Amino acid sequence: MTMKFAFAFFATIVGAEAFSSNIQSSSRARNVGLREKIAEELDLPCEDECALKSFPNLPESVHPGVVTGKALADLLNHAKENGYAIPAVNCVSSSSINACLEAARKNDAPIIIQFSSGGSQFYAGKGLDNKNYAAAIAGAVSGAFHVRTLSEQYGVPVILHTDHCAKKLLPWVDGLLNASERYYEKHGEPLFSSHMIDLSEEPIEENIEICKEYLARFSKIGMLLEMELGITGGEEDGVNNEDVPLEDLYSKPEEIYQVYQELSPISDQFTVAAAFGNVHGVYSPGNVKLEPKILTRAQAYISEKLGDNAPADKKPVKFVFHGGSGSDVSDIQEAISYGVVKMNIDTDTQWSYWEGIKNFETKYHDYLQGQIGNPEGPDKPNKKYYDPRECLRAAEVNTVSRLDQCFADLKCQNILGLGEAKEASNVLQPRRGGLPV
Repeated sequence: MTMKFAFAFFATIVGAEAFSSNIQSSSRARNVGLREKIAEELDLPCEDECALKSFPNLPESVHPGVVTGKALADLLNHAKENGYAIPAVNCVSSSSINACLEAARKNDAPIIIQFSSGGSQFYAGKGLDNKNYAAAIAGAVSGAFHVRTLSEQYGVPVILHTDHCAKKLLPWVDGLLNASERYYEKHGEPLFSSHMIDLSEEPIEENIEICKEYLARFSKIGMLLEMELGITGGEEDGVNNEDVPLEDLYSKPEEIYQVYQELSPISDQFTVAAAFGNVHGVYSPGNVKLEPKILTRAQAYISEKLGDNAPADKKPVKFVFHGGSGSDVSDIQEAISYGVVKMNIDTDTQWSYWEGIKNFETKYHDYLQGQIGNPEGPDKPNKKYYDPRECLRAAEVNTVSRLDQCFADLKCQNILGLGEAKEASNVLQPRRGGLPV
């Protein structure tokens, strides 16, 4: 089944030296070398992978926990140079975050954890007022601290990102950027790794001008900007583009080069989302025609314009694959060969999470019809079955399994060099209230 996706392409033309010079020019450069682990700051246990300073198979700058600045640039460069892409999973709860971290360590790989505005609001709680996006801001910040704390414990590098931000949602990202600037003052790095500004529905001139303003602010604290050209079809998180004209689903090399020209003088820490027939969601095959070769044509066009300044691999742009759920593996891996380093995953993991709960209910249906009484006897209690931890853990296990397939499809396995993860110890078993799910 072919998925139609919107492709955001990380046009990160990140050079370690260029990044260093940007940071050194900041008035707060003296803070940059002071990154401290959350575990150190809060005196949390930090053993085994958590205690690592770097990974055997990755650049020295890449460490367990959230990566920003040079570490982020080095990680994305490593992905492009070694022909893999990093899965970017939309999360809405601490449970879905934990499933991502577990899957990343199981696959010995980095991962991107991202929040949408709606997912951020849900993380804060739907009972919290969202006037001026207050709940969405608080939810994303809360999720960020959860990711920062536990990504170190799982011993994996994480890119902490926010997904599509349309023009009306800019106050949401403004609030998160304020939080990152405050965090940078104390820790020498931003709270988030990157944000996506999606102004693809606006005129291209306005899209670029607003992105330039944000990139100037991002670059001062070592953050990366992802921007989008063209429109991702389908529906996601309340944004419905199911009826957009077909021509809007395909970006032109000239447009991509225009963005490159405008943003590069400000900073090389940006990514661009280009459309090539991509659609959010899962649909029957044949509804949308994907054209991954748009990506390689853009790479060639920009390389020709750059002349002697083009990179040796003739892939100046890092692409991001949006709408990856349900995609054919052949499409995915073709796109990776054209410079894709990130692929968004949402629909498939939404289904896998629900499917885990559904299968749990089917398996233990007769134990979930009341607090007391089951096939073992009318007076037998069912507490250990309806304890929400049980069905949620079933959802996590099923999601980890689905993410295994994603990591394999993206050629993103055995990247860190840590080997097989040790089985968790001191986990409650059925006798202490846990079920073998």
